[in-house]
Formats: sequence, C-alpha cells, structure tokens
Amino acid sequence: METETKELVAQLKDVLLDLAANPYPEIACPPNVPKRASVALILRVQPNYDHWPVVQERNIHSQTAKRRRSSVTSNPENTQRRRASIAEHKFSLKDILDAFFSQDWVQHGDPELLFIKRATRVGDKWTGHVALPGGKRDPEDADDQVTAVREAMEEVGIDLSYAHAISIGNLPQRIVTTSWGKVPLMVLCPYVYLLTSSEYPAQRLQPTEVASTHWVPLRALLAPSLRTYEYADVSARLAKSEFGIKRWFLSTMLSQMMFAAIHLLPSSSTYCTSISGFVPDGPAPNAPFMGKVKEVLNGPEANYPARQQPLLLWGLTLGVISDFLEHIPPHNALELWTYPTFTNWDVRFAMWAMSYHYRKRKAREMSSTAHLNANKVDEGIVDSPTEKATAEEPGEVGIAGLGVGRNWGKAGREKLMVRGAAVNSMLEGYYPIVRRAVAVALLGRVTVASLVGIWLWKKLVTAPEDGND
Repeated sequence: METETKELVAQLKDVLLDLAANPYPEIACPPNVPKRASVALILRVQPNYDHWPVVQERNIHSQTAKRRRSSVTSNPENTQRRRASIAEHKFSLKDILDAFFSQDWVQHGDPELLFIKRATRVGDKWTGHVALPGGKRDPEDADDQVTAVREAMEEVGIDLSYAHAISIGNLPQRIVTTSWGKVPLMVLCPYVYLLTSSEYPAQRLQPTEVASTHWVPLRALLAPSLRTYEYADVSARLAKSEFGIKRWFLSTMLSQMMFAAIHLLPSSSTYCTSISGFVPDGPAPNAPFMGKVKEVLNGPEANYPARQQPLLLWGLTLGVISDFLEHIPPHNALELWTYPTFTNWDVRFAMWAMSYHYRKRKAREMSSTAHLNANKVDEGIVDSPTEKATAEEPGEVGIAGLGVGRNWGKAGREKLMVRGAAVNSMLEGYYPIVRRAVAVALLGRVTVASLVGIWLWKKLVTAPEDGND
C-alpha cells in the first residue's frame, strides 16, 4: 500500500500544479438569477506510521524560505532580494508545492479529502446530504473564493488562509438547476485547497449546518469496488410540495431515481454532538414476538439497527469531485460514472432506448474530441475559453439540483475535454431525453390501461348477451 500511496502523492502534486497553471474561466449568472455559491475542496496528507513527522515547521512558507536560503549565495544583493521576497510572500506556487511535497512524511502519506454531512433541516433540498464545506456568497464577499474561505471557517472551523493552506485554484463552475434542468438556481464555484500541516486542530462544527465531517482517502474515491447507487425520491421536488395528490401520483408513476454514487470510507470523523437527536430519547425498544425470535437467533443486537447509515457521495457533489478525480490516473471517473435513471422498469427501458444513440454519441465525442484537441494544444491553436464562454448558452444539466452541472460553451468544453475533466459535458442534453422518456412511459401505461379496460368492458357487456342466446 505504501508504494500505491507514494505514487498517488506524486500524481497529486502534478494535478495541483496543472490546476494552478490552467484555471477554469468564470461563468456569469443566468438572467434574473444573481445567486452564487462557493465550496471548498480541502485536501490534506495523513502521515504514515513509519514516516511520522518529528519536527514540524511553523508553516510551509517558512520551509520554502529555508529552501531558498540554502540555494542562494552569500552575495549581499541576492540576500537583500531574498529577504524582500520573503517579506512580501512572493514565492511561486511551484516553489511552495515543491517544498511541501519534498517532506518525507508527505511523500509517504495518504492524501485525503474533507466531506461534511449536512444537518437535517426542513425544506432544505440538500438536507442530510454528503457535501463540501461551502455556502452562498454574501454581498460583502469580495469574490467567490472569499466565500469559500469564509464558509469553511464558519461551518467546520478550518482556516484556509495563507499561513495554514495553499490555495491551488478552481474547478469548473456550473449552473445548478431544478425542475429537470429547466429552472436555474445559482452558479456553483468550487475551489481547491491543500492543508500544509501534519497536525490538525479540533474542528468547530456549526450545528445548524453540519452534522459531521469525514476525511476520506483519495484511494477510496478512486476505487471501483466502492461505486454504488443512491435511490432518491424526486417526486416532492417535481410536484413542488411534500404532500398532495400530484406528489403521490408522481411518486407512484416514477418510483425512485437511481444516481451514481460512491460509498465513502472515512479514515476519521467528527460529529456535532450539540445537534438535536444526537443521543436518541425515549426508553429502550420493547421487541415484539418476531423481535424476540431474532434475539434468540442473532443475539440482542439484532433489534438495534446500525445508527450510522452508509455515507454516499452522489449528485451535485459527486459531479464536483469527479471533475477533480478525472485529473488523477487512471482517469476513470467517466468510466465509473453512470447516467441517472428510474427504478420502474418501463420508465427505465424507455430512457435506455431513447438515450441509446445519445450515450453512444457522447462516448465518441469524449474520445475523439479529446484526441483532436490534445493535438491542438500541442500546436498552440486551441481557442481561449474566456473569449467564447460568455457568448454561448451553457449546456443544460441537473435534476432537482442533483445533476453534475452545466458546461460553459464550446470553447470551454474543448478545454474541459483536453484536461480530462469532461464529466460536465456528459449530461448536456440528457435531461430533455429524460422528460420525453417519462412522457412516453406514462403514455404507454395509459394506453395499456385503456386497452385492458376496453377488453374488460367488452367482456362484461357481451357476457349477458351470450347468456341470453
């Protein structure tokens, strides 16, 4: 395993340098939708038992300065220039990352990502979901990145300032939508940070926002064996109500949606013990007759189901994480990702049949365009994404805010594919097919029910006539 993690650490360094050197463009808010939100993708390296850090520098920037001091001569002019650079923190990001990844405990450590489980709140679309620290941009925030830093401090108590973390860059921004991609909600802006210390202070979880936090190794996120599905009832969101006939009808007709998911295996977790219901109230459960039978067969714990449900990463956050994972070898985030569908067999079959050519075409686009644009990059003739991104309408993606996101125009999509973070483009144009497939499936049900009704009516009407004869 140590060899595996050492290779992953080296790959992570290359990914971070690439993200820093090739920032994604900012996308504008849709008309009449001024809301923007930011999330922080926070990385750390967990030290290995056999390579535990003995002496910890104050911060990585002092280590960078130390490396610089050892590389300069005793020339007074060089010394003065070095001191001025240190005073103004004008180290390049490559210098800082080189200093960080040169440490023995980092080279043999295990890279991890921080996730939060949102607190349960009535009316919150993402209540109880696994997510990244983040939130909506406030009017006083200077930019989207300031929002990510502020929200990380408010929600989990992690300081992402210069002294404690390295600001790497951003991931593709996306327009989050609802109502099957028809209604834009906000622009989501992900930013990547790397914590530089091997010692981590106690987290301070905001009770109204965060129920728990979980550090998950990158190895677990990349493992095919941990890929699974999340089943979600989207009828309440489609009906825009938690109750009512429309919601019941949609739930009966559509059943649940299946979304690609990752079963998270945290290395460490922190729980907010001050939230309501952390310690269950009430007396011990009184097992019924069948419960007592289970106790005899399986032991007393049979009547006490596991309190902690599996942590599943899916939907919008999985889209953000997939954009990041696609940069890391073996670059299989797309291969492990699957299109959303429904559990009812007729709706599922209609979606499969109607999206067959679409999925094949997307697969060809991902491979052929990436190869073509890679050649363009080598020749230096790829269009600048910032020049055309604002001139084109972003692609449509998202069911009730649970999709992967929206890409940002042809030029930006080309860059996305070249760099391997093509998950955004996979769902462009998919949800219109979903809407048509659902309509076809429901029409098929009505047709079958009508034919059965006509057949029964004829049987009932003709039966008395046959008896009279």
